[in-house]
Amino acid sequence: MEIGFGGRHAWTVGDEAVSLVRPVIPPRPFGFTAQPHPVVVDLARTALIVVDMQNDFIHEDGWFAGKGIDPLPLRAPVPAINALSAFARDNEAPVIWLNWGVRADGLNLPPSLAYVGNHAPGGRGYTDPDPNGRGNALERGSWGAATYDALDTDPADIVVDKSRYGGFTDNDFDGVLRNLGVHTLIFTGINIDRCVFATLTEATFRGYDAILVEDAVATPSPAACTEAVHFLVDKLYGFRATSPSILAGTAEDTP
Repeated sequence: MEIGFGGRHAWTVGDEAVSLVRPVIPPRPFGFTAQPHPVVVDLARTALIVVDMQNDFIHEDGWFAGKGIDPLPLRAPVPAINALSAFARDNEAPVIWLNWGVRADGLNLPPSLAYVGNHAPGGRGYTDPDPNGRGNALERGSWGAATYDALDTDPADIVVDKSRYGGFTDNDFDGVLRNLGVHTLIFTGINIDRCVFATLTEATFRGYDAILVEDAVATPSPAACTEAVHFLVDKLYGFRATSPSILAGTAEDTP
């Protein structure tokens, strides 16, 4: 009898002993062009991470739009994310939607974060009601926290709620990845200079490999912010690729 979740991080319980030997998953090397160097990843140990592609950020009736932020440029990554998620599913790599999902009572938010969400009297912050009656801002289970409809999802995809810019803090993201046997993360979503970059850096601090997909991320910040993230990823944190380069990649011989 197998005990464990995810199919990879499991024990086997027999009549005479409990085996702590995990299942052996054959590697599936896959190479593609990237910066600053081409890379070969193991698709058997890789996950696609989609950060914050939610109604409150990219829908024209969402929380960001109510703050005067144009959501249209933030929807630019949708085609690339859809193509990459289809590729991931075809190759049995997990697709993980890492979404803001704040407690209804807000008790998982520190004042510093609540202040960033709303630092003007009369403004609308985290968990505040939507003027159109669609629920509270980024509250778990609300319309605003839901994934934007134009993104292709699948029942087998995994959704992880977060309540910080970095996706590893105060939630179960790391535990999910470990049970999946994943060590390489391909990052997409918004915003490249906020939650995407914060999660990417946290991932590398924990020993994960990080690949940022340039055309599958966006931000309303000035272009210099994106340029800075590109520089730092190349210099310190991992690799950059494009969705066409990944989709045009090739299977490599098993070492």
